[in-house]
Amino acid sequence: MSQVQPHSLFTDLDIYLFKNGTHYKLYEKFGSHVITLNGVEGTYFAVWAPSAKQVSVVGDFNYWEDGLHTLNVRWDESGIWEGFIPNIKAGEKYKYKIHSTIDDQVTEKADPFAKQSELPPKTASIVSQSHYKWQDKPWMLKRKKANALDAPFSIYEVHLGSWRRHIEDNSYLSYSELAYQLVNYVKELNFTHVQFMPIMEYPYDPSWGYQITGYFSATSRFGSPEELKFLIDKFHENNIGVILDWVPSHFPEDKHGLGNFDGSHLYEHPDPKKGYHPDWKSLIFNYGRNEVKSFLISNALFWLDQFHVDGLRVDAVASMLYLDYSRNEGEWNPNQFGGRENLEAIQFIKELNQAIYKEFPDVQTIAEESTAFPGVSKPVFLGGLGFGMKWMMGWMHDTLQYFSKAPIYRKHHQNEITFSLTYAFTENFTLPLSHDEVVYGKKSLVSKMPGDDWQKFANLRLLYSYMYTHPGAKLLFQGGEFAQHDEWNYSKSLDWHLTQFNSHNGIQKLIADLNTLYKQEKALHELQFDAKGFEWIDYNDAENSVISYIRKGKSNKDSLIVICNMTPVPRLDYRLGVPKKGVLKQLFNSDDKIYDGTGNYSNLTIKTQSKSWHYKKESVQINLPPLAVLVFNYQ
Repeated sequence: MSQVQPHSLFTDLDIYLFKNGTHYKLYEKFGSHVITLNGVEGTYFAVWAPSAKQVSVVGDFNYWEDGLHTLNVRWDESGIWEGFIPNIKAGEKYKYKIHSTIDDQVTEKADPFAKQSELPPKTASIVSQSHYKWQDKPWMLKRKKANALDAPFSIYEVHLGSWRRHIEDNSYLSYSELAYQLVNYVKELNFTHVQFMPIMEYPYDPSWGYQITGYFSATSRFGSPEELKFLIDKFHENNIGVILDWVPSHFPEDKHGLGNFDGSHLYEHPDPKKGYHPDWKSLIFNYGRNEVKSFLISNALFWLDQFHVDGLRVDAVASMLYLDYSRNEGEWNPNQFGGRENLEAIQFIKELNQAIYKEFPDVQTIAEESTAFPGVSKPVFLGGLGFGMKWMMGWMHDTLQYFSKAPIYRKHHQNEITFSLTYAFTENFTLPLSHDEVVYGKKSLVSKMPGDDWQKFANLRLLYSYMYTHPGAKLLFQGGEFAQHDEWNYSKSLDWHLTQFNSHNGIQKLIADLNTLYKQEKALHELQFDAKGFEWIDYNDAENSVISYIRKGKSNKDSLIVICNMTPVPRLDYRLGVPKKGVLKQLFNSDDKIYDGTGNYSNLTIKTQSKSWHYKKESVQINLPPLAVLVFNYQ
């Protein structure tokens, strides 16, 4: 006999918005909620299962017995089953046992809206109740400025399971331990933001978190949701923004997950040409179904609202935009206009970004999008997709290809290092050196560099310095900041012992100083997405493999002059045209001894000469260190 009492958290307006695809706070209604009803404490449950003929809540409290606690279906054809079960408190494990009207299927599912889950490989949901008291009001009041497009935006990308582990047993650091160790480290290196690879619950470690089964549930690998909030709070206390990797592009087929949820294609598109991802052997959301749109947009807003997150990096956007993504002829159908664009997914993305920026105008959404789809980071009202920024995959590809070549050949490939500036301002670009570039045989960043050991590290310093002086936001994956030798391995800690060596420690110091330079110099961030912020001095000196440019802030007095020597040959008395008369002061030299460079070629101050060069009336003579970047301003 069911002890479930009729009760509802849904109003008629909730149901209307849910069916309309515009209910963006479903997490306040669906899932499990500890409440008191008629003086009795218990838990209210609600789940969407329109193809069900019976839904039971099963758990430790009823020995996982089907039919003892059956939910009530709503009368309004919303497909929602709900009810209140007395005496079930926070911490109880549960699932939904769903009897389908389709072929009498029976599925046992984790709660799609569960806010806590069992530690994998266990798969039950956990009744969760939050009592966390946030301490980050000072950050929240000023984060609009910290997240603005004219603010420095340098991101340290982290996989929490492999950044650092306990030495004794290779076990994970907890969210609470990371709140001190990771926060202090990111602060020491002067990054403005940290980005977590997915921390929503996922069953399979080798997926790195990109195969999610618990969209509203912080993974229990590292502790409780409250502990994750504490970690984010600590970052905010130290003026560091937190970005989460978010995966609305696909989900796995695990039996307890969203797939075939009530015996029907509820969350996934029923047509395998639109609903199955051949690359990842996973299911694709049905972006044309209003209730699914409400689920996904509610999920994005949940992390921004309940966890005070400062941005979402949206994974695999290209796979959502195109019907023929990773598909051969005959494996996809054109849209109604005969094109390859997924019109339902495009509409969903626009609605997602509009909802996020309406509710949270002081955050950023960042698209990992690898094609030339137009207007990814343009507002929806201007015909764009509405993201705040987009990863600059072309820059990443061309730059790593260029840097992997021996310097003697670089003069034949000058275009690879200059081409990015032909399209650098078509989007608000983030320059990514991400986890994807240091796995699956691609080698670590330092191992990609040519030459002997000294040249490898000099090349890496050159690469980073070029990246930080190139227009756009910055992203660097863990381990890159101290030149980890090995490829990234998700199952073990980074090789922290390397930082005791001068070459590795020098890279670490370089990154900390580049982050400081990027933050302090307005010319490097104020107009980072605007063509007015960049001017070439010379991109044609292929023979010497030297490029030079001016970075500009909103005020002319903030301009910087950057010159990059892409070969190990020092260039003495190298003449460079400069915009005006005066004295140049060297602000930064990637060949400095403190970075384990030679320290032999310094230009502390240089007076300009009235000699026309590079179409400019004034010029200077500079000693260019080998494989190095110099940055100057006017005294």
